[in-house]
Amino acid sequence: MKISVITLFPEMFTGAMPWGVTSRAFAECGHEISLIQLRDFATDRHGTVDDRPYGGGPGMLLKAEPLLAAIGAAKRASKPGAKVIFFSPSGEVLKQQHLEAFSSEGSDLILICGRYEGIDQRVIDAAVDVEISLGDFVLSGGELAALTLMDGIARLLPGVLGDALSAEDESFVDGRLEYPQYTRPERIGDLVVPEVLLSGDHRLIDAWRRSEALAKTEQRRPDLLTAYPPNEAEALALKHMKTVAKTLEAGKKD
Repeated sequence: MKISVITLFPEMFTGAMPWGVTSRAFAECGHEISLIQLRDFATDRHGTVDDRPYGGGPGMLLKAEPLLAAIGAAKRASKPGAKVIFFSPSGEVLKQQHLEAFSSEGSDLILICGRYEGIDQRVIDAAVDVEISLGDFVLSGGELAALTLMDGIARLLPGVLGDALSAEDESFVDGRLEYPQYTRPERIGDLVVPEVLLSGDHRLIDAWRRSEALAKTEQRRPDLLTAYPPNEAEALALKHMKTVAKTLEAGKKD
């Protein structure tokens, strides 16, 4: 996969790229990243890429001509069908399912990092395939969003993670938060590792992990249970957990 990033601040990426799974994806596993300085496509000698919005209002907008030229150059250097992504508060909120789709489709990606008050709408209408948001808040530009997307995709690309199961056994992959995890030593003061994890019974351990993941999701992100309804076994487990919770609460009152 090749990811091209159109940005005014490529230095933000060169500082982050040498580390962790992102480094492994783009330095060791054959995937590629291209940083494109938007000012290289300005049409005047001053490198102007922004202007005041028609109709008035605060701030500046990134101009259409440099952006469209940069996107065109990125497409010519990418495989046919490269997908253009623009980071915007108006976009779809980024979820694990987006990352899985982007990493598995096989298409190259072109990321547009906005700045100032945004970009000329004609760029979105003519060239953008997907608008993505990190959530209901505003950042100074799209660079941090692009780095987030790249890191999330990198760990799903073939050959990047040492254990292929690592990417399958995490929060949000199946609409559930990840179960608690522990490592050595077995005891730290009064804090101990649950006995089931020391039992060696992998079927029992798996059942415990699924139960803990379900309980955490119910407590912290019940919206996920609405988006990804429990199967029959999970529904019975949730009912049992609620019954136990009510029993314990009644015992406290007594």
